[in-house]
Amino acid sequence: MSETLLQVTGLKKYFNVGKKQILKAVDDVSFSIEKGKTLGLVGESGCGKTTVGRTLLRIYEPDGGTILFDGQDISHVSKQKSRELTKKMQMIFQDPYASLNPFFTVGEIVAEGLQIHKICKSRAEERERVNELLTMVGLSKDHANRFPHEFSGGQRQRVGIARALALDPEFIVCDEAISALDVSIQAQVVNMLMEFQRELGLTYLFIAHDLSMVRHIADQTAVMYLGTLVEYGDTNEVYSHPVHPYTQGLLSAVPVADPDYEKTHQRIPMDGEVGSPINPKPGCRFCGRCRKATDICRTETPVLRDMGGGHRAACHNV
Repeated sequence: MSETLLQVTGLKKYFNVGKKQILKAVDDVSFSIEKGKTLGLVGESGCGKTTVGRTLLRIYEPDGGTILFDGQDISHVSKQKSRELTKKMQMIFQDPYASLNPFFTVGEIVAEGLQIHKICKSRAEERERVNELLTMVGLSKDHANRFPHEFSGGQRQRVGIARALALDPEFIVCDEAISALDVSIQAQVVNMLMEFQRELGLTYLFIAHDLSMVRHIADQTAVMYLGTLVEYGDTNEVYSHPVHPYTQGLLSAVPVADPDYEKTHQRIPMDGEVGSPINPKPGCRFCGRCRKATDICRTETPVLRDMGGGHRAACHNV
């Protein structure tokens, strides 16, 4: 039986954006990830995906809920404990340009975590570890003495992956790790991440817009809308039998490489008013765009309900 590495219950992260204006970026989000598995987190820009990832890694302090990592509550820990957690939990950032210090060489960037946590006993051991990491991600040890501006976007993201792997983490948040890359490079990076998962037993939270890529890499998929989860379950089940109107709309927009299918395929429109995560009103946050909305959707907030087999959806009319 698989063991749960990360258990998130009722996670909340709010931001004060003005006088009596509270932006509920993450509002009562719950999910779990088993060891060695991948959870894909999808949704439109601004729905709170990145905030979830940053809150899990304690870049942001959660405003509510619990985060259990390997059975330990890390929701509110000291700076020292938080620093220790960084050895087990790492992040691959979206922008391979902005996430690397332009004044450091690639070797210094990859070695920074090793130095902070005093992993290596000597400079020679440190150089050997850096060279090993660069080779793992498809770069050469000769690249260690170059600066980030000398690399392409795909190569820079490989440097970011090497940095994330330096401390032998158990859990990695991939925050739109492929969205800034060319399509051909995206496939290479995703296949590399999957290979590392098999070899090193890594667990991923894979945040992305590309629903086709999420289906390729993720064991489970969670769909977010304006700070809340609207659907969650096994990836094949969610993609084959989406039940929430928002998920159905998202998946209907995914192009399929089949001319006959595309000729008859009808995209599900999601027109109407887009709600705001600032002081949201009671009710379903998607009801202003939902073709199935009824009176109860405007007054009562739906909760995730089990549709069978662990497939859950937050909709009154399912």
